Amino acid sequence: QGPPNIMDKQRKSLSINAFDYNCHVDLIKLLKQEGELVRLRKARQKMSELFPLTEEIWLDWLKDEIRLTEEEPNREKVYELFEKAIKDYICPDIWLEYAQYSIGGMGSPGGIDKVRSIFERAVTAVGLHMTKGQTVWEAYREFENAILIPSREEQELLKAQLERIHTLFRRQLAVPLMDMEATYAEYEEWSEQGVSEGVIHQYRKALKQLEKCKPYEESLMAAEPPKLAEYQSYLDFELKEGDPARVQITFERTMAENCLVPDMWAKYNTYLDRQLKVRDMVLSTHERAVRNCPWTMGLWKSYLLALERHGADHHTVSDVFEKALNAGFIQATDYVEIWQAYLDYLRRRVDFKSSKELEELRGAFARSLDYMKQDVEERFGESGDPSCLIMQIWARIEALHCKNIQKARELWDSIMTKGNAKFANMWLEYYNLERSYGDPVHCRKALHRAVQCTSDYPEHVCEVLLTFERVEGSLEDWDLAVQKTETRLNRVNEQRAKVAEKEANMVRQEEDRADQRRKNRSDKKFQKKTQKGTRAGEKRKVEQDDYHNEWNEDSEQAPKRHRGNGDQTTDEYMETETGLFGKNAPPGYKPAAAQRQNDDKPELRNDNCSVFISNLTYTLEEPEAKLRTLFEICGPIKQIRPVFSNKGGFKGYGYVQFESSVSVPEALKLDRREVEGRPMFVSPCVDKNKNPDFKVFKYNTSLEKQKIFISGLPFSCTKEQLEELCKSHGNIKEVRLVTYRSGKPKGLAYVDFGDEAHASQAVLKMDGMEVEGNKISVAISNPPRRNVMDKPGSSRPGADLMPRQVFGSRGRGRTQLSLLPRSLHRQSEPAGKVENGTAAAQNPATTSTAGETKPLSNSDFAKMLLKK
Repeated sequence: QGPPNIMDKQRKSLSINAFDYNCHVDLIKLLKQEGELVRLRKARQKMSELFPLTEEIWLDWLKDEIRLTEEEPNREKVYELFEKAIKDYICPDIWLEYAQYSIGGMGSPGGIDKVRSIFERAVTAVGLHMTKGQTVWEAYREFENAILIPSREEQELLKAQLERIHTLFRRQLAVPLMDMEATYAEYEEWSEQGVSEGVIHQYRKALKQLEKCKPYEESLMAAEPPKLAEYQSYLDFELKEGDPARVQITFERTMAENCLVPDMWAKYNTYLDRQLKVRDMVLSTHERAVRNCPWTMGLWKSYLLALERHGADHHTVSDVFEKALNAGFIQATDYVEIWQAYLDYLRRRVDFKSSKELEELRGAFARSLDYMKQDVEERFGESGDPSCLIMQIWARIEALHCKNIQKARELWDSIMTKGNAKFANMWLEYYNLERSYGDPVHCRKALHRAVQCTSDYPEHVCEVLLTFERVEGSLEDWDLAVQKTETRLNRVNEQRAKVAEKEANMVRQEEDRADQRRKNRSDKKFQKKTQKGTRAGEKRKVEQDDYHNEWNEDSEQAPKRHRGNGDQTTDEYMETETGLFGKNAPPGYKPAAAQRQNDDKPELRNDNCSVFISNLTYTLEEPEAKLRTLFEICGPIKQIRPVFSNKGGFKGYGYVQFESSVSVPEALKLDRREVEGRPMFVSPCVDKNKNPDFKVFKYNTSLEKQKIFISGLPFSCTKEQLEELCKSHGNIKEVRLVTYRSGKPKGLAYVDFGDEAHASQAVLKMDGMEVEGNKISVAISNPPRRNVMDKPGSSRPGADLMPRQVFGSRGRGRTQLSLLPRSLHRQSEPAGKVENGTAAAQNPATTSTAGETKPLSNSDFAKMLLKK
């Protein structure tokens, strides 16, 4: 496909999602390559309206415009573009380019004064930049030196010009800058009168400051972008020093490389709000913050407050608020907070003697409630304001300022119908409102309703009602209150007794089931031992119980305990040592006698010092030697137990026991290490009889706002490529590609960012992106819920499939499908029902008195087949 087709594709993508940052960048690159200058200008203007542009994009644009507008009448358009550029970020290179461009127009009327004005603004903005500020100072001096020659005809003009250069030298030498010694030497050579004591004093003072700052500058030079930790240390130092100008330039340098870190913008804004308080500087920084991180509600909220604090007009504040509503916050409560901030602003505008502002405030309250219902609830599935705080504030304003208690009562009726009538604190809030602005009749009415409806703290509202009647009521009121409170508390106590009895019964039933399970296991062990005793002349086969009892584990729990970590889950018995009738054992296989000698020593069996290894290939040669090589870096090894089948083949799993438990965490770090093309699973060795709640599934199963889930990746995509793709959206803590147990990729991945804002930004920018021809889907990580019933082979009742939250475009719920074989559902049918002519009750091996599924042995399956 040719470039025009690609450009059409980019434009189509932008028409669907105008906030696709990368698509804007790609379109600008294509238009520049094709020389489409008019369309290129429009594309850049469109991107600049939506996003702050980086230093590189601005410099490219400015240089192109300078080439296009070489005629004199068009210089003003370039000046306007420079003014826009210097507002996005404080960049020394852009200021330098601006000043140098203005030099070309100094021949026009007032041109020299304009150049000086731009240079003065430049040294004010970036003259303190320790590594790049020097270039701006030197360019300023070179300009002043250049205009010395035509001034030599008039002695007074020459003298004034020389004084300007002297002043520039003195100002620069008072600022700590890298290589300032060379500037001092240049001044010594240039000045015919020598260097004054005052200048030397200021220079030495700046040198001392430079020595203090050098370690921070050196750490910045050595660090990799975005250098957030290094900048944070530098900022802490400058804040402690307390020089506002130096603090500001350090913040600006930080933001240039960390423009998508909302916390850093918030810190910068707070400093400006509380320390500098310069209107233009404060408001421009707040605006830049929300342009860089529009998804962060806190930045919009502080912007609204700053606008009000500095006397912005009402239209400007309202416009910023409307932009905030369209910014795309990541949770419902963010919309509640931004509405509260705007409503607070509107309330402060009202003098409650004029109807205009009051009607606007009432209209905003009504609109906020509609917005919560129609926009927020539909998107997030929740209101974000369960306690109806906005309605509570509205009711208080109506009662306090407007003396409209009837409207306040209507609002509180609405609050109570939204599920708040069961909470004592809500009723007491309403009661206090009536107490302050209503009358005793409505106070009494509110407390009577509270006694009937409250379910969390009924005793408290009963006590408040009785106290009220002691102060306000007649004897009849007192009698009625006593009767109602006694009736209500009696009912509450009865309900609590029933709940307590039900819980006690559940505990007893669980204890009975546990006793029955222990009894069944004991009977089964006795039966197996009896069967083994009758096998005279047969070669003994080590059963599952024998193996796991040697490792202090219960036979029923052992094969299930490691499934959560993705290892080879099998319901077969874990035969270990014996071969069959003299068959040659595989390499690395130990005879039964040798291994049982170790097993008979209890000091060699210690789960606290052991790890379980699984998902190894069955064809692994010398498994014991291989495992020793892999794990000896973790610490001294006491023994290695690869598990073999009764035919002598390696079963792909085993145990490694160390000399010390200190080695176990190091061994767990080798989880998912590739061994002969398969990821090896390493999990703790835990007795589930003693730790029934132990979970070895190491990944989260709830909403993770700082992590994104990517699907549709090409199978060739590597971890490094994905990290490179995501790192522009924020700090990455971990990248995990999801694979099959064989190690082959699934085309899925999880990327863990440093905070929620980075993850949200990545979702916005990456969802729908093409990677090697594959269109990927990106969402906030929301993995399916996982519990004991999720294990393969377990029957999961339909009642457990709880509906999952739908999180809109930034976090998507995924449908849960039950893939349970129908044959397994039959076990939950009523006892006595006949299957294939055989009553279920006649097969004691498949059920227990507790109703739980029992594993079938090989002999059980054989009997079932023979009955056919």
